[in-house]
Amino acid sequence: MVRLFIFLLVVLGLGWSFAWLADRPGLLSITWQDHLIETSLMVAATLVVALIGAVMLLWWIIGIIWTSPYSVRRYFRARKRDRGYQALSTGLIAAGAGNALLARKMSIRTRSLLSADQEPLIHLLDAQAALIEGKYDDARAKFESMSNDPETRELGLRGLYMEARRLGANEAARQYAEKAVEHAPYLPWASQATLESQSQSGRWDEALETLAQQRAANIISRSEADRLRAVLLTARAGERLESDPSGAREDSTDALKLAKDLVPAAIICAKALLRQENIKKAASVLEGVWKLSPHPDIARTYIRARSGDSTLDRLKRAEKLEAMRPNNIESLLAVSQAALDAQDFAKARARAEAAARVEPGERVYLLLADIEEAETGDQGRIRHWMQQALRAPRNAAWVADGFVSENWLAVSPVTGKLDAFEWKVPFSQLEGPIVEGRGAADEAIAALPPVVIADRQSAETTRRDEPAEPTIVIEKKPVKPAAEPAVAAKTTEPEKVIPAPAKTQESEAEPVPFFGRPPDDPGVKDQNADPTKTRLRLF
Repeated sequence: MVRLFIFLLVVLGLGWSFAWLADRPGLLSITWQDHLIETSLMVAATLVVALIGAVMLLWWIIGIIWTSPYSVRRYFRARKRDRGYQALSTGLIAAGAGNALLARKMSIRTRSLLSADQEPLIHLLDAQAALIEGKYDDARAKFESMSNDPETRELGLRGLYMEARRLGANEAARQYAEKAVEHAPYLPWASQATLESQSQSGRWDEALETLAQQRAANIISRSEADRLRAVLLTARAGERLESDPSGAREDSTDALKLAKDLVPAAIICAKALLRQENIKKAASVLEGVWKLSPHPDIARTYIRARSGDSTLDRLKRAEKLEAMRPNNIESLLAVSQAALDAQDFAKARARAEAAARVEPGERVYLLLADIEEAETGDQGRIRHWMQQALRAPRNAAWVADGFVSENWLAVSPVTGKLDAFEWKVPFSQLEGPIVEGRGAADEAIAALPPVVIADRQSAETTRRDEPAEPTIVIEKKPVKPAAEPAVAAKTTEPEKVIPAPAKTQESEAEPVPFFGRPPDDPGVKDQNADPTKTRLRLF
């Protein structure tokens, strides 16, 4: 574009010059060796321009002839280089596709067309071809030679890092990543691997510094950096909780400023404040996170904040949480558990049944079973709730990469990923005949068997004294003759017992107890029938 602009300027200049000369005619005389040459000024200017053009054309032709050998050599060299780059490109594509034969063939051809010192990608093609051929030692040797060259250092360290990860040499992989970060902190894979290794080893200060470098290099976004920083601060606060409550409180407070719904940070902050006997501030921290993300650990810490509280005081604190998040599963369960501890069975049952209707789950039905055991002791009703718990969805837990943990962790023990744990139902526990939905809770409550109230002590004595299997006792009443009642009484026919348990015979006036069949069972004789007839008792 610039050359075209200059060419136009030259043309315009020449045109303007000739026009100016045309407007001012004149005669040019030249005397040379007794010869007089006369011509117009316009013709003389035209001849000068033509002469200059001819000289330039002649110089160009001479230059082409003079440089023609070099031009020919350069042409063939460029052609060879183009063929080499074409072979290199084909070989890299073949290596990426896993075609070892074509990759090795193109590697040999590339080396014959290009110099390895001038094109470092040839080393990469050789290393990739060795990898897909299974020659891992040769590949590692190539990567090591590349890591010693400043031009290919990052590429070589990347290859060594991937090979160390493949072999499970985590310590070697960590060293390669840290070496890459020293020379190029802007590399995403190196900085991320360094951050994860520092987190796994508990070097939280170094991890925070690495995270700051990532944010400065724009490797991660600001929101992601704030979240990861909050996780790292929470992990460091958890380690400092016992030895340095003040430091743990500062770290957890900073974490909550970055991630307001981070439940572990809120719990650690509250525990640190409770160790400093600042109950009001601890309650305020827990309430703030509870409004955003209700969690059973928050409810448990909040309700038991004061160790000297009575069960009624804890119930009031649970009801305060419920007022903040009404109709929430965690609020209902917290109040139900506190009411059970306070022996307020009516409130405990009402909240637990409401929780079952909101979100039926294993822990809800287990809590109902605890309420039944504490209130009625009816084994039938307890078994009913236990059966519902077996069929209900499982409880949520901290899960990361398939690993289930009772407590929150900053790093996944499986992959080493930072901030991998989530509060959810483990995938492995989703299998099976799970019954979900609000209708399932209503059906379970409607199918609850009636309460059987009995004296526990007498029931235990009866269970201890009665035989292992039912015993049938057949009794026959004596026949009283009209003439001699006394003698007849002596000749009374003895009872036939098959076999009779060692128990006191009940009087005829007392009703015979039944165990197993209702009184209207046709297989059982009426107790008010004729006493001379045979009576059947089932123990």
